[in-house]
Amino acid sequence: MSYLEAIILGFIQGLTEFLPVSSSGHLELMKAIQGQEITGESGMLMTVVLHFATALSTILVFRKDIGEIFKGIFQFKLNEEFYFSLKILLSMIPAVIVGVLFEDELESLFTGKIMFVGWMLLLTGALLILADRAKNSDKKVGFGHAVIIGVSQAIAILPGVSRSGSTIGTSVLLGIDRSKAARFSFLMVVPLILGKMAKDLLDYKLAVGPETSEDTLGIGVLIAGFIAAFVTGYFACTWMIQLVKRSKLTYFSIYCFAIGTVAITWELIG
Repeated sequence: MSYLEAIILGFIQGLTEFLPVSSSGHLELMKAIQGQEITGESGMLMTVVLHFATALSTILVFRKDIGEIFKGIFQFKLNEEFYFSLKILLSMIPAVIVGVLFEDELESLFTGKIMFVGWMLLLTGALLILADRAKNSDKKVGFGHAVIIGVSQAIAILPGVSRSGSTIGTSVLLGIDRSKAARFSFLMVVPLILGKMAKDLLDYKLAVGPETSEDTLGIGVLIAGFIAAFVTGYFACTWMIQLVKRSKLTYFSIYCFAIGTVAITWELIG
């Protein structure tokens, strides 16, 4: 993998991880367009690096919120921050269950299923339109809400379904305040990203073994991808929060409809 390819992958990952257009769907489309398969040990390692970069960018944006959450946990007080951390943990359960029980089935969807990605992008676009038309509310995230939002996050494991779009969209449709919806959506994914990153890193070590693999990427290429994903992710996360508050998700729904239609057409005529 070249430096340019690593930077492009980092840019796509950082931008689409937070904007409601599906990072996994775009990476699959990019691989199809370029005719490359980013698989094996190098693909595994690059995935770890890019996810780590977006996790760090999220932590940086919400550093004060995360600090308050940990403060509430370590003080062992039943305050708002403590209950919020429980809601985060509760929201993770559906995605963990789906990821563990259907790992092989899910992996099969990340092998050039462009038609599937296209239809899922259309689904994402429809959800964003509904969310943008929902009435504003000042409701907070409840425990029941956390479970439902967690289910939407589990569905978003599918390539083409935007995680941020599905979780924020579901939250808004449940009547949750838009800024609180964005905050919960981005914070709930950090533990999952770190967990997935740890699993991918373990799989990578098992795949490489004690010997050095010829497929291993150079440190410079990994750093290039990391920086691109981190910087892009930081600004995309900050921008997305403002867009949700101003009810500007319809623009992304139009984009998802357009890209989804292109993907389906590409597969039909390909």
